[in-house]
Amino acid sequence: ADALPAGSREPRRRRAEHAARMTRIDFYLLPVSEPHGKLSFACQLAEKAWLSGHQVYVHGSDAAEAEAFDALLWSFRDTSFVPHRLLGTPGGEPAPVEIGSGEAGADHHDVMINLGTEVPPLCSRFERVAEIVLNDAEALAASRRRWSFYKDRGYPLQHHDMQHLRSAGDRADS
Repeated sequence: ADALPAGSREPRRRRAEHAARMTRIDFYLLPVSEPHGKLSFACQLAEKAWLSGHQVYVHGSDAAEAEAFDALLWSFRDTSFVPHRLLGTPGGEPAPVEIGSGEAGADHHDVMINLGTEVPPLCSRFERVAEIVLNDAEALAASRRRWSFYKDRGYPLQHHDMQHLRSAGDRADS
């Protein structure tokens, strides 16, 4: 019937094509354990992605975290300006970097930076998801659960050990 000949490469090719369309998940393990370090690193990633021509959605675990990130993005570096907006604010025009929490998300499908400890809703609609992991027992355990979730579903995973950074205020190179 429709069986493939022995030794056919078709199933491998289909798997490769499927993987090419799947969201790439990057885990960034930071050398710090304080929440401000995570937000600072996320600012650097958002700036780097925007400067590379990407649209970015930063997903906070709740509205307070999204608001804290929005405030920090205005001032994280004196010589930098990253055009952004907090989703849900009245009269806000679309921006290259959008910040939110919950189910809504951005209108684009480019890059998501997850600040939360859970797999973000709608993560699979993005080309790339950045998971930022603090260096403490609770954050590491939550990141292992997210890694397993993505791995079990066949997402391509990358791990970036950022332990070489002196602090989360250093430049993001990955």
